[in-house]
Amino acid sequence: MAKNMIIGQSGGPTAVINASLAGAIDYAFRYTDIDTVYGMVHGIQGLLEDNVKNLTEHFANRPSRLNRLSMTPAMFLGSCRFKLSGDKDEYERIIKALKKYDIGYFLYIGGNDSMDTVEKLSKYVEENDIDIKVVGIPKTIDNDLVGIDHSPGFASAAKYVALAVRNVTYDTAIYSSKSVHIIEAMGRDAGWLAAASVLSRDSKNVAPHLIYLPEVAFSVEKFIGDVKRKLEEYNSVIVVVSEGIRDENGEYISAKGDMVDKFGHKMLSGASAYLQEVVEEQIGCKVRSLELSVLQRSAGHTASLTDITEAQNLGIYAVKAAVAGESGVFSTLRRISNAPYAVEYYTEKVSVVANAIKRFPRQWINDEGNDVTDDMIEYIKPLVKGVAQIPYRDGLPDYVNVSYLDNKKQEYSDRK
Repeated sequence: MAKNMIIGQSGGPTAVINASLAGAIDYAFRYTDIDTVYGMVHGIQGLLEDNVKNLTEHFANRPSRLNRLSMTPAMFLGSCRFKLSGDKDEYERIIKALKKYDIGYFLYIGGNDSMDTVEKLSKYVEENDIDIKVVGIPKTIDNDLVGIDHSPGFASAAKYVALAVRNVTYDTAIYSSKSVHIIEAMGRDAGWLAAASVLSRDSKNVAPHLIYLPEVAFSVEKFIGDVKRKLEEYNSVIVVVSEGIRDENGEYISAKGDMVDKFGHKMLSGASAYLQEVVEEQIGCKVRSLELSVLQRSAGHTASLTDITEAQNLGIYAVKAAVAGESGVFSTLRRISNAPYAVEYYTEKVSVVANAIKRFPRQWINDEGNDVTDDMIEYIKPLVKGVAQIPYRDGLPDYVNVSYLDNKKQEYSDRK
């Protein structure tokens, strides 16, 4: 007898997380074992509030809409940052909600913390002999997930970071006066995104001149010395830093006191802004800080086609695994070749990824701790290739409508 599937999105958005959603939905429509596909609006929190959307009604027999969904950044179903407490009553409420919709397959798209939800829920249903398969689908722009060669969302964000650095480089190169631009990329605990800025370099451009990652202790004194030496050689110096750079004591240089988020993560206030003040005070040249912030994860118009394709495939593989009876796993990929670039898909126990962090390899950072090696270039080049055929309307990307998430009174509608 066919069961229904429910899927949700959680954590921070990416430019391709909806591609995983579209891949999973589209593939689920092909299975006779799956009847209706539902979506949790605002993740597990929305499920507990009975905020559930019938995705079959919105996307069945609408390939054009599904294609636009795969090209739409952010999260069509909305997000949450909800950590399961482990309370028995909470689990019972979740199971009650799932049984209401006759759910046999539970899929959750997210990062480290979201995979913690997948792990806990899969253990609960197994221990209580509940026939619901729980499968995770990975995503994060930080590329810090264990058990996967690279995370969906990272390549598109990395491409945006490299583009931003190259554009700033051209903008600043026209002046003869000395200047420093400090560009801050996301990356609380791992420096993958800041490291990706190395792609900006080519035969015509050496910027970024300096790159600093959380994996190496940051020294303000050494930073000033590095910048001064570069200013002797160049009029315009471009520096890229991870938001999570920290000193030799492990303290973030941009932490907001003792403030933490719901998952206990330290809240950061801006490494680039702090370093701007330092350069102004100790060097005195023109200096600007540029925090890429949410732009690097929301730039659907520059998304990597490779990233979109792999995100779709991971959504598809998760449905395959669930229907095959797997639970407590997440869909993942391994690289099997760089030339030509190729990956293979499989599943891994979700306990491998839940709450774990994959850091940038120290051997890919130079001895001075202010740049990355060619290993990073070889690793990331294949990931940013390909230009997605984003649908445009009136000169701007024609994304799927998600405004219903921000307006409780608005019913969902879309032009196609």
